[in-house]
Amino acid sequence: MSDTERESMEFDVVIVGAGPAGLAAAIRLKQLNPELSVVVLEKGAEVGAHILSGAVVDPVGVDRLLPGWREEADHPFRIPVEADHFLLLGPAGSIRLPNFLMPPLMGNHGNYIVSLGNVCRWLAGHAEALGVEIYPGFAAAEVLYNDEGAVIGVATGDMGIERDGTRGPNYAPGMELLGKYVLIGEGVRGSLAKQLIAKFGLSDGREPQKFGIGLKELWQVRPENHKPGLVQHSFGWPLDSSTGGGSFLYHLEDNLVAVGFVVHLNYKNPYLSPFEEFQRFKTHPAIAGTFDGAKRISYGARAITEGGYQSVPKLTFPGGALIGCSAGLVNVPRIKGSHNAVLSGMMAAEHVAEAVAAGRAHDEIAGYEAAWRDSDIGKDLKKVRNVKPLWTKFGLWLGVALGGLDMWLNTLFGSSPFGTMKHGKTDAQSLEPAAKHRKIAYPKPDGVLTFDRLSSVFLSNTNHEEDQPIHLQVKDMELQKRSEHDVYAGPSSRYCPAGVYEWVDADGNAAADRMGIDVRFVINAQNCVHCKTCDIKDPNQNINWVPPQGGEGPVYPNM
Repeated sequence: MSDTERESMEFDVVIVGAGPAGLAAAIRLKQLNPELSVVVLEKGAEVGAHILSGAVVDPVGVDRLLPGWREEADHPFRIPVEADHFLLLGPAGSIRLPNFLMPPLMGNHGNYIVSLGNVCRWLAGHAEALGVEIYPGFAAAEVLYNDEGAVIGVATGDMGIERDGTRGPNYAPGMELLGKYVLIGEGVRGSLAKQLIAKFGLSDGREPQKFGIGLKELWQVRPENHKPGLVQHSFGWPLDSSTGGGSFLYHLEDNLVAVGFVVHLNYKNPYLSPFEEFQRFKTHPAIAGTFDGAKRISYGARAITEGGYQSVPKLTFPGGALIGCSAGLVNVPRIKGSHNAVLSGMMAAEHVAEAVAAGRAHDEIAGYEAAWRDSDIGKDLKKVRNVKPLWTKFGLWLGVALGGLDMWLNTLFGSSPFGTMKHGKTDAQSLEPAAKHRKIAYPKPDGVLTFDRLSSVFLSNTNHEEDQPIHLQVKDMELQKRSEHDVYAGPSSRYCPAGVYEWVDADGNAAADRMGIDVRFVINAQNCVHCKTCDIKDPNQNINWVPPQGGEGPVYPNM
């Protein structure tokens, strides 16, 4: 906490995060009561700068939030889904699964292929037109409490702090934004949400939250390879049968194709590299042809919540609530969360508006927590609650088949013979010592279809002021050497999709898996794309991600 007097501003509602959930909450609050004062803080340099998603959007949330949106000339939902393909990949071939075998909820008819960043920019325009104040470039770094322990606001981080923690010539203290209620919509593994979940025991009695890492590239392809409206998902190769994950290939407008790869972060082998698996995936015969003669124009990576129904924490605490991906509302088999994010923002807003109208402040809006499981959000998540644990328990072949059966039974009969399965270990606990696994030999990138991390990070427009405290905090550096390196062979150098972490020897050479020599841990924080994978996957939970100075990180123009 800063020891300098900070300016403060008071609002009825403070919202952290200008994603679909936060912006939907802001819009709904002003729809219900135009007199409410509402502010949205966004750590990205502009709205949408840190937004990364596939994305195929189910418009159910936007339909409820802005019923007349289809009549707007500038809406971003330009490409409706025209075709839905599901592929099972082997090392050299593929099988397309018949659509009639897929549960209805897996279909994408009526959905749209979009840039979610552009959706957020559009929603921000609606919010500002209603009088919402949006402050991009300001990272919420601290939760503020009253004497009774209730949340009363947040503070932005101090600016101009030097690497050694001293105040530089451009130092400016953070600002306090106080509200009757605070809604946390930071996205996956948000730093404030993590603190609030721990402080108020919000995950007590729930299954551990589970995560994946999603990597995405945007390509401009040849017109003859472009099929607007095509949605293609796959699973199988290059991952083995015990490692969960899959891909997406979405054809947008203007000869643009979004290609992405998701690896479930409960994988066991510390030698696995999600980034390298993604690059290898693009070389498959069923995939590579799309990118013949194409140009890669953007890259990014982001963690995804995958725990679903049984892992959603308690959503309310004294003075506020969790919304969107901070609440873990992603439907994993559908690879969709923005519809539930919008619905959760609206639902939280309705309960907050009611509380403010009744003269309340800083108490718990318990009605939101009580309502979500019986809402469309809960119904959406409940149908797919066993897909992830079935895959984890039985592997690719049997797990996917049982997951499909389970979704059919939940759809047709509203119940499952499996009940509600448990996830068990956290993703950090699932990693096994290197001695139990073999190294994976990944091919070198060709610079045409496959690439290295640093050239990829360049395309993410990531930038951090180097002379500031490192925002990736290692709690115990000796433990990092003794365990993360010596036992697990330095998986941080592989699970990070941006080349942030390196183990190097005295000569500066890579030494992630060279045992018995002196090594040091190098953190290239300026490369960080804010995916949060290190905060999730480190086997000792020894790395804590906190926001850097406001506005820094990636700048995704259309991801």
